[in-house]
Amino acid sequence: MAHIQILGTGGTIASRSLPGEGAVAADSTEVLLQGMSQPHTVSSLDLLTTGSYRLGLGDLRTIAGFVQKSLAAPEVDGVVVTHGTDTMEETAFLLDLVHASEKSVVLTGAQQTADSPAPDGPRNLELAVQAAACGELRGSGALIAFSGVVRCARGARKAHTTAANPFAGGSEVAHLVGGDLVVTARPLARRPLPVPPPEFAGTRVEVITVYPGATTDLFDFAVASGTGAIVLAGSGVGNAGPGFAESVARAVLQGCQVILSTRAPWGPVVPTYGNGGGTDLVAAGAVPSRDLNPFQARILAALLLSLGTPAEDFADVFSHYC
Repeated sequence: MAHIQILGTGGTIASRSLPGEGAVAADSTEVLLQGMSQPHTVSSLDLLTTGSYRLGLGDLRTIAGFVQKSLAAPEVDGVVVTHGTDTMEETAFLLDLVHASEKSVVLTGAQQTADSPAPDGPRNLELAVQAAACGELRGSGALIAFSGVVRCARGARKAHTTAANPFAGGSEVAHLVGGDLVVTARPLARRPLPVPPPEFAGTRVEVITVYPGATTDLFDFAVASGTGAIVLAGSGVGNAGPGFAESVARAVLQGCQVILSTRAPWGPVVPTYGNGGGTDLVAAGAVPSRDLNPFQARILAALLLSLGTPAEDFADVFSHYC
């Protein structure tokens, strides 16, 4: 029998519908745990009670700090974080980047509110506790457990707005067969980065998407307004239209890091094309995000900037953690 620490942050799993106000996070983790059937013991702590669409980098830092503290407690065998699905992929990836324990941290949530006719939160929470307590998953870093499937945080995305399991990407590491959790894979462990410092909360990294006819105005404004880095969500394997290569070069000269990602939902960035495409963007100083989607690339960039990564080392360090 394991002891699992549950950290609540809000989200749909903790939300109830209020007349004329829509669904709002309201339930504590104690309420979420009522009636849960598990052979393991659990303790709970509420960090936040909010929808994940309202979270800032400071909130993610708070969650990461409490996760690290919980993992360090000798009586804790694993950690579960209840979280809204909208931005779960960002929080999960940050937790994975700084994960330095053999114990697992598992994020879960819900697609149906706690007061819906068929809430899915209780069974997702039971799955998450089961995964956090699973000895075969020790050393797997941060995971997402949802609708009978457990996947690694890296590469995971919310791929559907309303489906019972909204997440895709990453790698499946386990799934339920009947009531048994069957482990199918183990994520590759990487050297953990330090927990975000206070500067993380105020680090600016903007995501700018390209499309037919896009100008560089927003990109140039972001640089001029002092953003530390820009994730350029290019088209296809990492391309952008006229003027972007020149804007990238100017941004890098001014000390703004540029990461080249893709707006395509799946697949790596592979700089291939000239005439302003990915080959020219990289030549101008952009760093390819490889398999990282724009939003997880943003988290990595913000963490590296807040840790004071020297500009001359940024590309190499970023590429290593891709």
